[in-house]
Amino acid sequence: MWEFKLYEALNPLDIFKIFKLRVDTFVVEQQCYYEEIDEKDLVCIHMYKKIDDKIAAYARLIPEEDTIHIGSVIVHPDFRSTGLAQELMEQALQYIETHHQYLSIHLQGQAHLESFYSRFGFNTVSDVYFVDLIPHIDMVRHAFATHSPLKGV
Repeated sequence: MWEFKLYEALNPLDIFKIFKLRVDTFVVEQQCYYEEIDEKDLVCIHMYKKIDDKIAAYARLIPEEDTIHIGSVIVHPDFRSTGLAQELMEQALQYIETHHQYLSIHLQGQAHLESFYSRFGFNTVSDVYFVDLIPHIDMVRHAFATHSPLKGV
């Protein structure tokens, strides 16, 4: 079952497991030495799925005024190549369609995943650039709904 929680709704053990997976993946495995845990963790929606008491897949959804960002997309090494990454993106988009349908969707993805993200309707909007020596691109998907009933009120 997929869970979608604000930081204050997470229990301490899940916070630890999420941060450990993110640090193990991005800082240790990918050797990206940057501040992985940041202030966005306090305001984003943490989405994750547990399997056998492990965080098997995770992403964070960061809503802003006109955009929602999908970031920190991870599948635990024990569950890679199982279709869980596709399930994660489907669940993220379903959540956004239900709760933030008027926001365009942005992600900063590793360049080798461009075709993966394009399957979900994302279009590349930047040239390749490097983050800690890893090629990245910016991708955007249009909002599910075109006008908010609250705009202009």
